[in-house]
Amino acid sequence: MASGIQYIIRLHMLREMVPFRELVELVDKLGGDIIALDLVRAEDERTVRDLTVVVPSPDHLEKLEQALTVLPGTSIENVSDRTFLMHLGGKIEILPRIQVKTRADLSHIYTPGVARVVEAIAQDPTKAFQLTMKRNTVAIVTDGTAILGLGHLGPKAALPVMEGKSVLFKWLGKVDAIPLCLDTTDVDEIVDTVVRIAPAFGGINLEDISAPRCFEVEARLQERLDIPVFHDDQHGTAIVILAGLMNAAKVVGKRLQDLHVVISGIGAAGTATTDLLLEAGITDIVGYDREGPIIRTRQYPERPSWNRYAERTNPHLIDGTLHDIMKGVDAFIGVSTGNLLSVEDVDAMAPSPILFVMANPDPEIKPELVQSNGRVLATGRSDYPNQINNVLCFPGLFRGLLDSRARTITMGMKLRAAQALADVVRPEELSAEYIIPSVFNQDVAVRVAQAVSKAAEEEGVSRRVSPSLR
Repeated sequence: MASGIQYIIRLHMLREMVPFRELVELVDKLGGDIIALDLVRAEDERTVRDLTVVVPSPDHLEKLEQALTVLPGTSIENVSDRTFLMHLGGKIEILPRIQVKTRADLSHIYTPGVARVVEAIAQDPTKAFQLTMKRNTVAIVTDGTAILGLGHLGPKAALPVMEGKSVLFKWLGKVDAIPLCLDTTDVDEIVDTVVRIAPAFGGINLEDISAPRCFEVEARLQERLDIPVFHDDQHGTAIVILAGLMNAAKVVGKRLQDLHVVISGIGAAGTATTDLLLEAGITDIVGYDREGPIIRTRQYPERPSWNRYAERTNPHLIDGTLHDIMKGVDAFIGVSTGNLLSVEDVDAMAPSPILFVMANPDPEIKPELVQSNGRVLATGRSDYPNQINNVLCFPGLFRGLLDSRARTITMGMKLRAAQALADVVRPEELSAEYIIPSVFNQDVAVRVAQAVSKAAEEEGVSRRVSPSLR
């Protein structure tokens, strides 16, 4: 199937005048695919059908419409973008868990009965985890400054992404998640707003907040709140990358701790990934960004986070161009920009290299150029093997945090989550094209949740301690 945008074109077609073969050839010439041709209704002399097609771009759709318009016996009633249709009215709603059928029901869930519950929580605030939505609800907080790599488009534009994330939370982790798109980019205002709404939630998921402000927002919220704060663009990405790297190292026959790694793009995801890889025992990491390799012999006055990064990485003080630093590297992790690498860069790497090229929509190098035996390749896209996708992490991670009623999230939990995710791929399944499970694998969220919940109990940050650990 061609990759692209899916449209539904409603056609009026004169009976026996428009062969299906002509439609197929017409769409194929434009680089698209026909997904379906469904009958809507049949009339005396014509049929009305919905033609579902995938075409590479809106420009291709326009050409297809023009071609269909001049096709004898055919006229277009309307054209619908399936993605937009799925967003009509939003993608989430709130439904009550309790049915109100009688006056007695009403008196229990609201006044006067609810007053007793209010007093119980006032006397013991921890009962909010038992008696309110707090036990299973997460706030997804954004300011719309880093939406899906598209940049600063504002809080309203961020809402469709946050709604989609809410759907994934519920579908995979059975977690209720409420989007909160804040109309401010001021760090103080973001922090104060989240602190004020936090009593209703069991966790905070920060999303699409640009670096370096996201680092400060997360750190300050962690200091002020007694519920876990998790910036998914940082740590969710890092956890899934580490899980994939664990299995990739096995495939190429190398020890994880021995890998020489280059990370391209030292923003939120690149920094958090470096921190987690260091914690996992990988010590030879070189960070690369617009100004070249991050190295402690330089100062970065406009990016203080790079100065801190330089102190922890590049132990051999490697300098030069990207091609220079790629020589002999075991693994390249790209969270940067498309078409950054050349085939020569990849050929300069150590034997059996690992390539995580995750820039979207265009990876750091086109996978077709470097796919071969002995190489492990992963991307951020769904149309190639080994998709590194945050959805493999956050539903299960928050399920575990809520189940344990965790006060915070620790590095140990992240490492446990990565190991649990990696272990979903059984040894007999492991291969260069299968180092990370599918987002549709039902075991993922459950295994990650169990690992996180157990780590919370063992590290003493859980409000619910199992009998075996008391």
